[in-house]
Amino acid sequence: MPSNLVIVYHRQPYEEVEIDGKIEFRENRSPNGIVPTLKSFFGRVDKGAWIAWKHADDPSNPDFERVVEIDDQYGHYTVSRLALTPEQVTSFYHVSSKEAFWPILHGFKERYNYDPVDWPTFREVNWAFAEAAAAEAAEGAVVWIHDYNLWLVPGYLRTLRPDVKISFFHHTPFPNADLFNVLPWRKEILESLLTCDVVGFHIPRYANNFVSAARSLLEVETLKREKVSAEFSAETTALSEQSVVTEIGYQGRIVRLQASPVGVDAGYIGKVAASDETAERLAQIRQQMRDRRLILSVGRTDYTKGGIEQLQSFERLLEARPDLRGKVRLMHVSVAANSNMTAYEEIQHDLEALAGKINGRFGSFDWQPVALISRPVPFTELVAYYQAADVAWITPLADGMNLVCKEFCAARGDGDGVLVLSEFAGAAVELASAVHTNPFSHKSMDTAIQYALAMPEEERRGRMKANRESVRRRDVRFWADDQMQAFGDEVQPREPVTAKSAA
Repeated sequence: MPSNLVIVYHRQPYEEVEIDGKIEFRENRSPNGIVPTLKSFFGRVDKGAWIAWKHADDPSNPDFERVVEIDDQYGHYTVSRLALTPEQVTSFYHVSSKEAFWPILHGFKERYNYDPVDWPTFREVNWAFAEAAAAEAAEGAVVWIHDYNLWLVPGYLRTLRPDVKISFFHHTPFPNADLFNVLPWRKEILESLLTCDVVGFHIPRYANNFVSAARSLLEVETLKREKVSAEFSAETTALSEQSVVTEIGYQGRIVRLQASPVGVDAGYIGKVAASDETAERLAQIRQQMRDRRLILSVGRTDYTKGGIEQLQSFERLLEARPDLRGKVRLMHVSVAANSNMTAYEEIQHDLEALAGKINGRFGSFDWQPVALISRPVPFTELVAYYQAADVAWITPLADGMNLVCKEFCAARGDGDGVLVLSEFAGAAVELASAVHTNPFSHKSMDTAIQYALAMPEEERRGRMKANRESVRRRDVRFWADDQMQAFGDEVQPREPVTAKSAA
């Protein structure tokens, strides 16, 4: 039976676990990601399908299951798995996506690496995704494509199935024309995206940047521009916009641009925060900390995340404020983004060296100023640390959204805690009550962390109340509904299915 809704995403919507020699499909260990929310839409349509890739040493192996039928709490849907060889994955994902696209999307032109890109392989993989979506889609179906490594899928799909409705969402920033046009394949990418009915971004800035890139190369007409909602137009951040283009025209087609920030499952986080297990872990953390202050930083080991700049700021803090030595500790969680890439290995090495230097300079027998954690932290334990932290210090150099800062606010049922947030994270546009900082400025970074540590309780609680309300109001289901409402009645907003505890 053809599908009314087809979701195209590089990740499979479950985890494969081998039990007694048999493969079982289980819910993702990260219950707060977007995968459960995307799957919840399958409960709103008669039939749904998911397109993803799966590693296959031999794609021609007849035992490879290309289509899997899933029947779970979200409904009945199929998963079409594209068999990609290790060589295809390396070329398409690790090289093209991570070495060429990723640095440009985040504004790191100096890290851009064009030479090893195999563009024919990137096209080949995107074509395979488009073919799979075309095969699954019913007449007039909605096809929802996710993220930059599938940039060419809309164009191919429009050729194969001109009847379907296509939406594309960018989970990263979208740069201005000067940066985007560094990519030699810029026109091909833009022409593909302009075949969509809807192109989604986190915030108005990224939508406007997309329009600037499109207009620099193609005859694109601005059809509609709207004033940005007061909730997203704070003048205190580097990513604020006062107006946003919401409709453009190209070759007779109207393309709607939808700016909706991805949120977190605030309700689920609140339940985890209120659980007995979390309360027990929180008590242990507080006992270990004694009367010391805790600064918490959580992110990936990636040059966009500003980990080195943050540790340098912490070193300057301890240098300038001897009274804080022995009284404050930074827990810096930096988990490897991709162990196969040399750039990330270098960053990990630099983080370890700098953390060791700080501990060597300022540490004592009973106090180490920096705890560097390079392994994934179980979600329940992470929520306990969110609750124990006096300050969440989230300072990426560039970030499409950043959900860690939203998780921190959602976990603070006590109404306390201070969020220090880079103004170059998309979330800063929403969270106006955070202490915003510029990670490119030593003075801004150093002033912000000292201000946060000295903030009186009344101000802390006032800021946290506003931030928590924002996170609760624009949660992950709000984002999904806001993106899909652009299609009108095709995907009716029935009562959404919520993810069960799957940690």
